[in-house]
Amino acid sequence: MSDIERLFGGDRPVPGMRPSGRVGPVAFEADLEPPSDAVPAPASSREHGPSDHDPHDPHEPDEQADAPQFPVAILEPLHLGAELRGAQSDAARAERMRLLRTEILLRHRTQRGAIAIAVVGAGAAEGRTLLAAELALSLAQLNRSTLLMDADMRHPRQHLLFGTELRDGLAQAIVRGEATTLFRVEGFDHLSLMTAGVCPANPIELLSDGRFESLMDDLRSTYDYIVVDTPRGSDYADSLVVSTVVGHVLTVHRAPHTPYKDARALLRQLASSRADILGAVLNRF
Repeated sequence: MSDIERLFGGDRPVPGMRPSGRVGPVAFEADLEPPSDAVPAPASSREHGPSDHDPHDPHEPDEQADAPQFPVAILEPLHLGAELRGAQSDAARAERMRLLRTEILLRHRTQRGAIAIAVVGAGAAEGRTLLAAELALSLAQLNRSTLLMDADMRHPRQHLLFGTELRDGLAQAIVRGEATTLFRVEGFDHLSLMTAGVCPANPIELLSDGRFESLMDDLRSTYDYIVVDTPRGSDYADSLVVSTVVGHVLTVHRAPHTPYKDARALLRQLASSRADILGAVLNRF
């Protein structure tokens, strides 16, 4: 049996999985090499800006993005880093991302309010952080207000994809009870980035004391879509706490890098949370 035991199911069911051995749809398979750092593309070019309305998506675009309701300091717009530029310039990968986006939206076509998704993986080097950023960019191209949040306060990377430093971010927002620093992204007028911030020594306690949940409630009233990057689940419990608060989970695995046992263990852990597992992404690179 191949591809992480046919996406970690086989004939033995795992809590949270459908009888077919899958957690929802296998939404996205990326048979791609990591994007080259040499891809030349200015972040302000039109090809990286919001796309025309996709007729396959169930949401109509708004005229303008909603402004945040809480006090924020909007810094200078960031530019896409080389890794993100490479992913955005790959037509085949971009089309797969649109298919993933459409599957997610179709599963929530009757939901009211914001759609918040935690991107969760078992281990390192599975493409979790890049996928979260690409999904947020794709959602923002629908001209809907979108927030990309880095909740990985163990090994944060979203700020690196956008070429900025760790300043005030999620950690400080939880402590203060409000978001104080958001970044705009050049060419994506409807996207905001919240970095992990200056990471504390006790991120699991910070995420678990109720203030993170209160912050998420405020953000749901402001944004249409929220995509949350998380630490790897094999080493830290942070992703389970974040998944429970966020409510929806997209799992990420890499064939043949992710061990079969780790993929199944992640599903067992997520089954104990209140999160709805939307589906699985199988990366090939």
